[in-house]
Amino acid sequence: MSAREDLIVKYAADLKDKCGVNPDMDLLTKVTIGCGPSIYNKDSSTVAGSQQSELDTVKNNFLIKKLGLKDSPDLDAGIDAVIEKYGRSNANKYRAVVYYLLAVHFKKESVYN
Repeated sequence: MSAREDLIVKYAADLKDKCGVNPDMDLLTKVTIGCGPSIYNKDSSTVAGSQQSELDTVKNNFLIKKLGLKDSPDLDAGIDAVIEKYGRSNANKYRAVVYYLLAVHFKKESVYN
């Protein structure tokens, strides 16, 4: 398996074990590819759920730019719900998993079709 395929397997396990979600593997693969090279870098491959600047980046670069959502309090509430689902105490919140959960939360899976 390639490095990306190994990571997708790891992300799927996180979705199942930590989030209680049975992932759509096709969507997870597309979200992972959409993250680009950031998934291979230790720092950029994860989301710091307690850092406001990091959450603002997720909101601006993913929810607004990628998914095309309008800035509103709903975006912050959605991010908060996803961080809660992933587990606030979980130190490694993989970016691809957070993005997958956000795409599903906001019913924007069609962006990846």
